[in-house]
Amino acid sequence: MPGRLTRVAAQASAIATAPAAYDPLDELIKSIRIPPRPGLLADLQAELACADPSPERIGRIVARDVGMAGALLKLANSSLFGGRRAKSIEQAILFLGINQVAALMTGLLARQAIPVENPALANFWDVSTRRSHAMMFLSRRLRIGAPDIAHTFGLFCDTGMPLLMSRFPGYDTTFLDAGAEPLRAFTAVEDERHSTNHAAVGTLLARNWGLSSDVAWAILHHHDYAVLEDDATADAVRSLVALSLLAERAICRYQGLAGSPEWDKGGARAQAYLSLDDDETAELLDELEEALHDDH
Repeated sequence: MPGRLTRVAAQASAIATAPAAYDPLDELIKSIRIPPRPGLLADLQAELACADPSPERIGRIVARDVGMAGALLKLANSSLFGGRRAKSIEQAILFLGINQVAALMTGLLARQAIPVENPALANFWDVSTRRSHAMMFLSRRLRIGAPDIAHTFGLFCDTGMPLLMSRFPGYDTTFLDAGAEPLRAFTAVEDERHSTNHAAVGTLLARNWGLSSDVAWAILHHHDYAVLEDDATADAVRSLVALSLLAERAICRYQGLAGSPEWDKGGARAQAYLSLDDDETAELLDELEEALHDDH
Protein backbone atom coordinates (compact mmCIF):
# COMPACT_ATOMS: atom_id res chain seq x y z
CA MET A 1 0.00 0.00 0.00
CA PRO A 2 1.34 3.45 -0.84
CA GLY A 3 2.73 5.32 2.11
CA ARG A 4 0.94 8.57 1.42
CA LEU A 5 -2.61 8.28 2.74
CA THR A 6 -4.56 11.16 1.26
CA ARG A 7 -8.09 12.33 1.80
CA VAL A 8 -9.28 10.36 -1.21
CA ALA A 9 -7.63 7.25 0.24
CA ALA A 10 -9.78 7.69 3.30
CA GLN A 11 -12.82 8.04 1.04
CA ALA A 12 -11.96 4.88 -0.86
CA SER A 13 -11.57 2.96 2.39
CA ALA A 14 -14.74 4.34 3.97
CA ILE A 15 -17.01 1.48 2.97
CA ALA A 16 -14.52 -1.24 3.93
CA THR A 17 -15.88 -1.35 7.49
CA ALA A 18 -19.13 -0.16 9.02
CA PRO A 19 -18.70 3.14 10.89
CA ALA A 20 -19.52 3.32 14.55
CA ALA A 21 -21.62 6.44 14.02
CA TYR A 22 -23.33 8.27 11.18
CA ASP A 23 -20.78 9.60 8.72
CA PRO A 24 -22.08 11.96 5.99
CA LEU A 25 -19.11 11.23 3.73
CA ASP A 26 -19.64 7.49 4.10
CA GLU A 27 -23.32 7.92 3.27
CA LEU A 28 -22.43 9.98 0.21
CA ILE A 29 -20.07 7.32 -1.13
CA LYS A 30 -22.66 4.60 -0.52
CA SER A 31 -25.19 6.63 -2.53
CA ILE A 32 -23.03 6.30 -5.65
CA ARG A 33 -24.02 3.19 -7.56
CA ILE A 34 -21.02 0.90 -8.05
CA PRO A 35 -21.93 -1.78 -10.64
CA PRO A 36 -21.50 -5.29 -9.22
CA ARG A 37 -18.76 -7.50 -10.57
CA PRO A 38 -20.12 -9.43 -13.58
CA GLY A 39 -20.48 -13.18 -13.03
CA LEU A 40 -18.42 -13.88 -16.15
CA LEU A 41 -15.53 -11.88 -14.68
CA ALA A 42 -15.79 -13.66 -11.32
CA ASP A 43 -15.58 -17.04 -13.09
CA LEU A 44 -12.64 -15.87 -15.19
CA GLN A 45 -10.77 -14.58 -12.12
CA ALA A 46 -11.43 -17.84 -10.27
CA GLU A 47 -9.84 -19.79 -13.11
CA LEU A 48 -6.86 -17.44 -13.24
CA ALA A 49 -6.39 -17.93 -9.50
CA CYS A 50 -5.88 -21.68 -9.99
CA ALA A 51 -2.37 -23.07 -9.70
CA ASP A 52 -2.51 -24.08 -13.36
CA PRO A 53 -5.11 -21.99 -15.28
CA SER A 54 -6.53 -23.88 -18.23
CA PRO A 55 -6.78 -22.10 -21.62
CA GLU A 56 -9.54 -24.57 -22.51
CA ARG A 57 -11.63 -23.67 -19.46
CA ILE A 58 -11.01 -19.96 -20.08
CA GLY A 59 -12.18 -20.47 -23.66
CA ARG A 60 -15.40 -22.06 -22.41
CA ILE A 61 -16.01 -19.18 -20.01
CA VAL A 62 -15.56 -16.63 -22.80
CA ALA A 63 -17.73 -18.62 -25.22
CA ARG A 64 -20.70 -18.41 -22.84
CA ASP A 65 -21.33 -14.88 -24.15
CA VAL A 66 -21.45 -14.93 -27.96
CA GLY A 67 -21.16 -11.16 -28.28
CA MET A 68 -18.20 -11.10 -25.89
CA ALA A 69 -16.47 -13.88 -27.80
CA GLY A 70 -16.89 -12.00 -31.08
CA ALA A 71 -15.58 -8.76 -29.61
CA LEU A 72 -12.56 -10.57 -28.14
CA LEU A 73 -11.74 -12.13 -31.52
CA LYS A 74 -11.98 -8.73 -33.19
CA LEU A 75 -9.56 -7.23 -30.66
CA ALA A 76 -7.18 -10.18 -30.92
CA ASN A 77 -7.01 -9.75 -34.68
CA SER A 78 -6.33 -5.99 -34.55
CA SER A 79 -3.00 -4.52 -35.59
CA LEU A 80 -2.28 -3.63 -31.97
CA PHE A 81 -1.75 -7.31 -31.19
CA GLY A 82 0.22 -8.16 -34.30
CA GLY A 83 -2.59 -8.61 -36.78
CA ARG A 84 -2.54 -12.41 -36.61
CA ARG A 85 -5.75 -14.09 -37.74
CA ALA A 86 -7.24 -15.97 -34.83
CA LYS A 87 -10.19 -18.00 -36.08
CA SER A 88 -11.35 -19.18 -32.68
CA ILE A 89 -11.30 -18.17 -29.03
CA GLU A 90 -8.75 -20.92 -28.39
CA GLN A 91 -6.42 -19.43 -31.02
CA ALA A 92 -6.91 -15.95 -29.57
CA ILE A 93 -5.90 -17.23 -26.12
CA LEU A 94 -2.87 -18.95 -27.65
CA PHE A 95 -1.79 -15.80 -29.51
CA LEU A 96 -2.40 -13.33 -26.70
CA GLY A 97 -1.82 -15.31 -23.51
CA ILE A 98 -4.37 -15.81 -20.76
CA ASN A 99 -3.48 -12.66 -18.80
CA GLN A 100 -3.97 -10.41 -21.82
CA VAL A 101 -7.23 -12.17 -22.68
CA ALA A 102 -8.41 -11.56 -19.11
CA ALA A 103 -7.51 -7.87 -19.40
CA LEU A 104 -9.41 -7.54 -22.68
CA MET A 105 -12.43 -9.37 -21.29
CA THR A 106 -12.45 -7.17 -18.18
CA GLY A 107 -12.50 -4.09 -20.39
CA LEU A 108 -15.34 -5.39 -22.54
CA LEU A 109 -17.38 -6.24 -19.44
CA ALA A 110 -16.74 -2.77 -18.01
CA ARG A 111 -18.07 -1.19 -21.18
CA GLN A 112 -21.26 -3.25 -20.83
CA ALA A 113 -21.69 -2.54 -17.12
CA ILE A 114 -21.02 1.21 -17.21
CA PRO A 115 -23.12 2.88 -19.91
CA VAL A 116 -22.27 6.49 -20.73
CA GLU A 117 -25.26 8.59 -21.73
CA ASN A 118 -24.30 12.20 -20.94
CA PRO A 119 -23.05 14.14 -24.01
CA ALA A 120 -20.17 15.57 -21.93
CA LEU A 121 -18.70 12.05 -21.87
CA ALA A 122 -19.75 11.07 -25.38
CA ASN A 123 -16.32 9.69 -26.29
CA PHE A 124 -15.53 8.25 -22.87
CA TRP A 125 -15.03 4.62 -23.86
CA ASP A 126 -13.20 5.51 -27.06
CA VAL A 127 -10.70 7.58 -25.08
CA SER A 128 -10.44 4.93 -22.35
CA THR A 129 -9.77 2.23 -24.94
CA ARG A 130 -7.17 4.41 -26.63
CA ARG A 131 -5.53 5.06 -23.26
CA SER A 132 -5.43 1.34 -22.48
CA HIS A 133 -3.70 0.68 -25.80
CA ALA A 134 -1.24 3.51 -25.17
CA MET A 135 -0.47 2.19 -21.68
CA MET A 136 0.16 -1.29 -23.04
CA PHE A 137 2.44 0.12 -25.77
CA LEU A 138 4.45 2.10 -23.22
CA SER A 139 4.74 -0.83 -20.83
CA ARG A 140 6.19 -2.96 -23.61
CA ARG A 141 8.35 -0.24 -25.11
CA LEU A 142 9.93 0.81 -21.80
CA ARG A 143 9.81 -2.70 -20.31
CA ILE A 144 8.03 -1.45 -17.21
CA GLY A 145 5.53 -3.67 -15.45
CA ALA A 146 3.11 -6.13 -17.02
CA PRO A 147 1.37 -4.94 -20.22
CA ASP A 148 -1.95 -6.51 -19.20
CA ILE A 149 -1.89 -4.59 -15.89
CA ALA A 150 -1.11 -1.36 -17.74
CA HIS A 151 -3.96 -2.12 -20.15
CA THR A 152 -6.43 -2.67 -17.31
CA PHE A 153 -5.39 0.50 -15.50
CA GLY A 154 -5.77 2.52 -18.71
CA LEU A 155 -9.34 1.31 -19.10
CA PHE A 156 -10.42 1.75 -15.49
CA CYS A 157 -8.63 4.87 -14.24
CA ASP A 158 -11.51 7.21 -15.18
CA THR A 159 -14.47 4.87 -14.64
CA GLY A 160 -15.53 6.96 -11.65
CA MET A 161 -16.50 9.78 -14.02
CA PRO A 162 -19.68 8.25 -15.53
CA LEU A 163 -20.66 7.01 -12.05
CA LEU A 164 -20.37 10.56 -10.68
CA MET A 165 -22.21 11.86 -13.73
CA SER A 166 -25.14 9.61 -12.81
CA ARG A 167 -25.06 10.68 -9.16
CA PHE A 168 -24.63 14.47 -9.45
CA PRO A 169 -26.74 16.51 -11.93
CA GLY A 170 -24.05 19.22 -12.18
CA TYR A 171 -21.09 16.93 -12.69
CA ASP A 172 -20.89 17.67 -16.42
CA THR A 173 -19.88 21.24 -15.57
CA THR A 174 -17.40 20.00 -12.97
CA PHE A 175 -15.89 17.63 -15.53
CA LEU A 176 -15.30 20.43 -18.04
CA ASP A 177 -13.96 22.87 -15.43
CA ALA A 178 -11.63 20.33 -13.83
CA GLY A 179 -10.28 19.32 -17.23
CA ALA A 180 -9.35 22.91 -18.01
CA GLU A 181 -7.89 23.69 -14.56
CA PRO A 182 -4.23 24.73 -15.09
CA LEU A 183 -2.92 24.42 -11.52
CA ARG A 184 -5.08 22.46 -9.09
CA ALA A 185 -5.53 18.71 -9.36
CA PHE A 186 -8.56 17.52 -11.34
CA THR A 187 -9.72 15.68 -8.23
CA ALA A 188 -9.41 18.83 -6.07
CA VAL A 189 -12.12 20.52 -8.16
CA GLU A 190 -14.35 17.45 -7.82
CA ASP A 191 -13.79 17.29 -4.05
CA GLU A 192 -14.63 20.95 -3.67
CA ARG A 193 -17.98 20.61 -5.43
CA HIS A 194 -19.09 17.06 -4.63
CA SER A 195 -17.09 15.99 -1.54
CA THR A 196 -15.67 13.05 -3.49
CA ASN A 197 -13.89 12.45 -6.80
CA HIS A 198 -13.63 10.02 -9.68
CA ALA A 199 -10.33 8.56 -8.45
CA ALA A 200 -11.87 7.48 -5.13
CA VAL A 201 -14.97 6.07 -6.82
CA GLY A 202 -12.89 4.31 -9.46
CA THR A 203 -10.83 2.69 -6.72
CA LEU A 204 -13.99 1.32 -5.12
CA LEU A 205 -15.05 -0.15 -8.46
CA ALA A 206 -11.62 -1.71 -8.99
CA ARG A 207 -11.72 -3.31 -5.54
CA ASN A 208 -15.28 -4.55 -5.94
CA TRP A 209 -14.37 -6.10 -9.28
CA GLY A 210 -11.33 -7.90 -7.89
CA LEU A 211 -8.74 -6.00 -9.92
CA SER A 212 -5.14 -6.01 -8.70
CA SER A 213 -4.20 -3.83 -5.74
CA ASP A 214 -1.62 -2.03 -7.91
CA VAL A 215 -4.35 -1.02 -10.35
CA ALA A 216 -6.66 0.10 -7.52
CA TRP A 217 -3.99 2.22 -5.81
CA ALA A 218 -2.78 3.70 -9.08
CA ILE A 219 -6.36 4.73 -9.90
CA LEU A 220 -6.57 6.42 -6.51
CA HIS A 221 -3.37 8.41 -7.10
CA HIS A 222 -3.46 9.04 -10.86
CA HIS A 223 -3.98 12.80 -10.39
CA ASP A 224 -1.73 12.96 -7.32
CA TYR A 225 1.58 13.55 -9.10
CA ALA A 226 3.54 14.11 -5.90
CA VAL A 227 3.29 10.34 -5.46
CA LEU A 228 5.93 10.01 -8.19
CA GLU A 229 8.47 11.41 -5.74
CA ASP A 230 7.32 9.30 -2.79
CA ASP A 231 9.73 6.42 -2.21
CA ALA A 232 7.26 4.81 0.19
CA THR A 233 4.82 4.20 -2.66
CA ALA A 234 5.18 0.94 -4.60
CA ASP A 235 7.10 1.26 -7.87
CA ALA A 236 4.30 -0.59 -9.68
CA VAL A 237 1.85 2.14 -8.66
CA ARG A 238 4.18 5.02 -9.52
CA SER A 239 5.01 3.44 -12.87
CA LEU A 240 1.34 3.32 -13.85
CA VAL A 241 0.84 6.96 -12.84
CA ALA A 242 3.93 8.04 -14.80
CA LEU A 243 2.97 6.05 -17.90
CA SER A 244 -0.56 7.47 -17.75
CA LEU A 245 0.86 10.98 -18.12
CA LEU A 246 2.75 9.98 -21.25
CA ALA A 247 -0.36 8.29 -22.59
CA GLU A 248 -2.42 11.41 -21.84
CA ARG A 249 0.04 13.63 -23.71
CA ALA A 250 0.13 11.33 -26.73
CA ILE A 251 -3.68 11.11 -26.89
CA CYS A 252 -3.95 14.91 -26.80
CA ARG A 253 -1.52 15.09 -29.71
CA TYR A 254 -3.48 12.38 -31.53
CA GLN A 255 -6.62 14.50 -31.07
CA GLY A 256 -4.85 17.55 -32.49
CA LEU A 257 -4.72 19.44 -29.20
CA ALA A 258 -1.83 21.83 -28.70
CA GLY A 259 -1.31 21.07 -25.02
CA SER A 260 -2.34 18.95 -22.08
CA PRO A 261 -3.10 20.46 -18.65
CA GLU A 262 -2.33 17.14 -16.97
CA TRP A 263 1.05 16.89 -18.67
CA ASP A 264 1.79 20.47 -17.62
CA LYS A 265 1.04 19.52 -14.00
CA GLY A 266 2.90 16.23 -13.84
CA GLY A 267 4.94 15.67 -16.99
CA ALA A 268 8.29 16.74 -15.55
CA ARG A 269 7.82 14.43 -12.56
CA ALA A 270 6.90 11.54 -14.87
CA GLN A 271 10.02 12.10 -16.98
CA ALA A 272 12.20 12.21 -13.88
CA TYR A 273 10.68 9.03 -12.49
CA LEU A 274 11.10 7.20 -15.81
CA SER A 275 14.61 8.66 -16.33
CA LEU A 276 13.65 10.16 -19.69
CA ASP A 277 15.19 13.36 -21.02
CA ASP A 278 13.31 15.73 -23.34
CA ASP A 279 14.64 14.15 -26.55
CA GLU A 280 13.81 10.63 -25.41
CA THR A 281 10.35 11.73 -24.36
CA ALA A 282 9.71 13.45 -27.70
CA GLU A 283 10.82 10.35 -29.61
CA LEU A 284 8.65 8.09 -27.46
CA LEU A 285 5.60 10.32 -27.90
CA ASP A 286 6.14 10.36 -31.67
CA GLU A 287 6.22 6.54 -31.71
CA LEU A 288 3.13 6.31 -29.53
CA GLU A 289 1.16 8.81 -31.57
CA GLU A 290 1.99 6.87 -34.73
CA ALA A 291 0.90 3.63 -33.06
CA LEU A 292 -2.43 5.23 -32.07
CA HIS A 293 -3.04 6.28 -35.67
CA ASP A 294 -2.16 2.79 -36.92
CA ASP A 295 -4.51 1.24 -34.38
CA HIS A 296 -7.35 3.50 -35.50
